[in-house]
Amino acid sequence: MSIAKSTPKGYLMKTKQTIILGVSSCLLGEKVRYDGGHKQHQYITDQLACYFHFVPVCPEVECGFTTPREAMHLSGDTAAPRLVTIKTDHDLTKQMQEWSLRRVKELEQLQLRGFILKKSSPSCGLFRVKVYQDKGPPLTSGQGLFARALTDAFPLLPIEEEGRLSDARLRENFIERVYSYDRLLTFLATKPAKADLIQFHTIHKLLLMAHSNEHYRRLGKLVASTLSLQELLSSYTKLFMEALQPVATPAKQTNVLMHCLGYFKKQLDAWEKQELLDLIERYRIGQLPLIVPITLLKHYICRFRQPYLTEQLYFSPHPDELMLRNHA
Repeated sequence: MSIAKSTPKGYLMKTKQTIILGVSSCLLGEKVRYDGGHKQHQYITDQLACYFHFVPVCPEVECGFTTPREAMHLSGDTAAPRLVTIKTDHDLTKQMQEWSLRRVKELEQLQLRGFILKKSSPSCGLFRVKVYQDKGPPLTSGQGLFARALTDAFPLLPIEEEGRLSDARLRENFIERVYSYDRLLTFLATKPAKADLIQFHTIHKLLLMAHSNEHYRRLGKLVASTLSLQELLSSYTKLFMEALQPVATPAKQTNVLMHCLGYFKKQLDAWEKQELLDLIERYRIGQLPLIVPITLLKHYICRFRQPYLTEQLYFSPHPDELMLRNHA
C-alpha cells in the first residue's frame, strides 16, 4: 500500500523508468574471475534484477587481463598501493589505473544510481582489502584500484559490497539510498525553484529523521538560508546524501514512529493507542519487524486521511515487494 501522493514535479517513486546499477560482473554469474569462475550472488540476480537494470563491470577483464590469469593482490602503501601478480610480481598498477579513469568517464553517461562491488577484490574491494607488505602480515585497510577511482569520481553515489548485503540493515540502507538518490536527481532535473526544494525536504522529513536528526536539522537550516538557489541546491544535494549514510537503527526508527503516533492522539481510542504503542515497543526490542507498526500506521493515515503523513516518503521509500522492512 503506497500512500505517497504524486506531485506536479513527478519526483516521488519512479515506477516506469528502470533504475540503473553498476555491478561487478562476477556477481552476475559471468565467468571473469582469475580462475575462470564466477561469484554469482543470488540476491542480486534473483531479487534485485526485478527492480534494477544492471551494468556489468569487470575491471580486470576490461582493462586487458586474460581469463584465466595469474592471481594478483595489492602491495605497499595502503594509500597508494600497487597491483601486482602474486607469483611473478608483475606490476599492473598503471594499466589498471589508466583504464579505471577512462571507465568512470564512460559511466558518467549512464546515470547510475548505485554500484555493487565484489568484496576483497584488489580491483573492486571497497572496504578492508588486504595490502601486502615486504615484512609482516598484510594490512587490511586497503581499497581496490577501481573502487577508489569510482568513489573519487562519484562521491555521492550509493556504493556497497555484496558481502554486506547479507546484513538486513545494511541492505535496507543501501537500497533506500539508491531510491533516494534517484528521487533527488530526478528532482534536480526539473530545474526546481526554492519552493520546490522546501516541498522535497518536507516530504523526506521522517525518512531523514530515521537516519540522522542532526542532519535533518542542518538541512532545515540550509533550506531556510539566503544562499543563491544554485549554491543551495548544491549544498543540499551533498548534505542530503550524507544524511542517509547512517543506518536507521531501531532506536531512531522508534523515535519516528512515536512522532507519527502524536498525529493521532485525538482520533484514536485508548485501546488503539495502546495497541500501537505495544507494537512499537515490540519492534524496538527486536520481537517484531518494522513493517508491523508501519502497516498499522499506514492504516490510520488512510483511515483518518492525515494530510501531512500521507505525503511522507518514510512509509514507502522503496517498493514494498522488496520486503526490506520485514526483518526483526
